[in-house]
Amino acid sequence: MQDANAHAEWRDLWSIPVLLTSSVIAHDTRVALTNTEERLEFALESVAQWLSLYPQIHLVLCDGSNFDFSALVAQRFPTASIECVYFENDQNAVRTYGRGYGEGEIVRFAIAHSRLIRQAGAFAKCTSKLWVSNYAQCLAEWNGLFLCKAVFGHVFSPFKKTTLSYIDTRFYIASLPYYQQHFESAHQRINVDAGKGLEDCFLEAFCSGHLSGVLLNTPPVIDGVGGGIGKHYKNPLKRRLKERLRLYLVRAQLPFRGLFTPVLKRPSPD
Repeated sequence: MQDANAHAEWRDLWSIPVLLTSSVIAHDTRVALTNTEERLEFALESVAQWLSLYPQIHLVLCDGSNFDFSALVAQRFPTASIECVYFENDQNAVRTYGRGYGEGEIVRFAIAHSRLIRQAGAFAKCTSKLWVSNYAQCLAEWNGLFLCKAVFGHVFSPFKKTTLSYIDTRFYIASLPYYQQHFESAHQRINVDAGKGLEDCFLEAFCSGHLSGVLLNTPPVIDGVGGGIGKHYKNPLKRRLKERLRLYLVRAQLPFRGLFTPVLKRPSPD
């Protein structure tokens, strides 16, 4: 009975689709990776990696440059569960406010038009060209509301207080109501001139909403190519161990302890 319950629980968890936010054409010309063909291939590589790691996964590929992936994914991944939606983002707004603004609009469009997201009532968001190698471990912490990674500063400094610096918006998991209440409009508060990006806007929403119990205990291992920097992310063992130690030290501090989701004794998906 316990195994059956665990299997049913993971079946529900795997029904949460992963939303890959894409812009094959780079409307924000300040990014390092602007070549359309390269951006397309890196996005498809991301799809391939997600399916290689988790063949049972449902993917939603939403492109904000009006590019329809349907024919390509049907050809390359004929047995996969992939929904493709697309629209033309406000190019002038993206040029003015940057790729973070464009990403916010892509997520907004996807949750309004994706059948898979609507059916699940939740989604995991990952920037296209990237994938999360330990996604199952992150998903195992699902609390039904929201999960994300926060970045903390001065954790290893003996002379400075630890600070909550920003929210990593490359990857998070959200229920539709929670996201719509707290984060759906966050990108509209981006201020490029003041150096206020999407990560800062998410932090602002996080703090003003007095959110708690939503930070991941497991640091996501994010691989792939960052469009903004145009380089592959590197996650050597030393860095992964340091990230785990960083979170351990942060959780040990009373002011931050309640921000993390309670550790669930959820069985492995295997």
